[in-house]
Amino acid sequence: MATPTPTPVDQKRASFEQEALVHLDTLYRVALRLTGNAADADDLVQETMLKAYRSWDQYEKGTNAKGWLLTILRNSFINEYRRRTRHPETVDVDTIEPFAVFGEVQDDDPQGAFFDRIVDDEVLKAIDELPEAFRETLVLSDVEGLSYQEIGKILGVPVGTVKSRLFRARQALQGKLYQYAVSMGYIKGSPA
Repeated sequence: MATPTPTPVDQKRASFEQEALVHLDTLYRVALRLTGNAADADDLVQETMLKAYRSWDQYEKGTNAKGWLLTILRNSFINEYRRRTRHPETVDVDTIEPFAVFGEVQDDDPQGAFFDRIVDDEVLKAIDELPEAFRETLVLSDVEGLSYQEIGKILGVPVGTVKSRLFRARQALQGKLYQYAVSMGYIKGSPA
């Protein structure tokens, strides 16, 4: 008995499962950092996957599915969740210190690998407290490991803006975590 030929719907489903569903964990982590709570993150990921499946014929198979999905996720977040608050968050970049407080690791660690060693609840809380533009850039770079170019495409900003936001996000994060890092013995210093 011959196997039936897959229908276009079956092919779409199989392609979507193979290329898109493998990124659910990444989408959830980014959604959780953007929304700040698990229920909204679940809703955002579900909405993202629904939109992605409906638009799957627009995706160029074999290209960067993760980047494409993260772009949909971010746009969904902006369209829905920002609309709920009606008060866009502003960032006064002049209030962020023009120097890094972790001088001991700054030269050895320009790409943020330092934070890979200490990511725990305290760090995640500090990330969540960053202004939205900085938080999403930091999460896409340091948590998800995307390149500047990929982040720029997802956020719709030039690479220079990505670098600037990432630099300022890391500075703000360092300022928030200095005493914690000293108390945990990650860096030398005097605990408060």
